[in-house]
Parts: sequence; C-alpha cells; structure tokens
Amino acid sequence: MNDEGLVSVASGFSPRETMERLLSALPPHNMTVFARVDHAAGAAAVGMPLRPTDLVIFGNPKGGTVLMQDQQRAGIDLPLKALVWEDADGKVWVSYNDPAWIARRHGVGRPAAVEAMAAAMKAIVQAATS
Repeated sequence: MNDEGLVSVASGFSPRETMERLLSALPPHNMTVFARVDHAAGAAAVGMPLRPTDLVIFGNPKGGTVLMQDQQRAGIDLPLKALVWEDADGKVWVSYNDPAWIARRHGVGRPAAVEAMAAAMKAIVQAATS
C-alpha cells in the first residue's frame, strides 16, 4: 500500500518479531540505528492505551548526505524511519516514507542515490515482513 509517499507493507509476524527482523536487516545494508521510539510504552507511561507502535530511526550518512548536498532541507525527512504498528484488526504493518517521495518533496536531483536508497528500504522491509 502506498499513500502519498507513505509505503505500508503487511507483516506475517508479530510486532516484536517484525521489529527484531527489521533491526537485523539494517547492518547488511550499512545502516546505523540512531534512535528507537516505543510509542506504546510512552502511552502506557501516561496511562493511555495504544496498540504496538514502534519507530526506528536509521540511515547511512553516505546516502543521506548526497541528498542533503543537493537540497539541504531534505534533512527534515532524514535519517530514514520505519514504523512497526498493529492495526485495530491485529494486522501488523511496517510503514516508511518512500525515498522517491522525499526526493520529489525537496526537489532532489540525484536519481541514482534515491534509487539506491529506495532499493535498500524495499529489501530491509521485505526481510522484516516476509
């Protein structure tokens, strides 16, 4: 599913296993994890319910810098992010911003770098979900 630059891929695994698979798919693509945000834990800490919703922020400065050298404001959408979440029906998803959408949004003119980033994202998410 692709909704205005947001790609969502159904996972055949639980939220926890999907995230574990996602995290283990990053190093082979030379991606570094910069941060992880467990939104459900944050909600629970203030007494509010939220289905599993876990964000990981990651990237490779060699790839992202090329985009920012072309259009520095692309840094608002970088590093890359992936959200593992469970919908109301119990289905697990991984959602991320399509690198091609990021490039269009900021007018980045580096198609080879964008294509490489998009291919890496697709491979990482496929490894996490199937």
